[in-house]
Amino acid sequence: MNPAQLSDWHPAPSSMSPRVRGWLQNRGSLTQLIQRRCCGEFSVKPVFQSLATVCDDELGVMNLRRDELALVREVYLYCGETPVVFAHSVVARKDLRGAWRSLIGLGNKSLGTVLFTNPIVKRTPLRFKKLTAAHPLFIRACRKLRGQPGNLWARRSLFTLHGQSILVTEVFLPSILELA
Repeated sequence: MNPAQLSDWHPAPSSMSPRVRGWLQNRGSLTQLIQRRCCGEFSVKPVFQSLATVCDDELGVMNLRRDELALVREVYLYCGETPVVFAHSVVARKDLRGAWRSLIGLGNKSLGTVLFTNPIVKRTPLRFKKLTAAHPLFIRACRKLRGQPGNLWARRSLFTLHGQSILVTEVFLPSILELA
């Protein structure tokens, strides 16, 4: 990562409530954590999956050129009828024939289940950012919200398998704090 990307996404979140911090800094499976809090009413609803260009701040992390296409998958994680997380994942096109080829057919299955049930998948440290309307993921995350908040906390990390990476970004929607 170059210095600009390191300063853009931070190694520790700052100035937030302990409840938000608990969600953001949990290194386990976010899917499992939400499932436990939703008492069986958890679902994954895909909204986009295609070869596409990635966000500017993902280029260096994924070693992609500006015009290079990657598989982009976006889903909402729901508790009942309420979206609580917007998840965005990126896999370089060349890695779709290798370690991550099974991601193409995930549909409404959770990516987290795949990542956290394979013991040889490695995860880099989490990085955090408070997204605003200037970030494309903020705009996409807000599509299912009734009103647009001033900002949304997000975290991301790389998962690697056999030397190939997938970048997973999770944007926490305001309703996440309603989960006990």
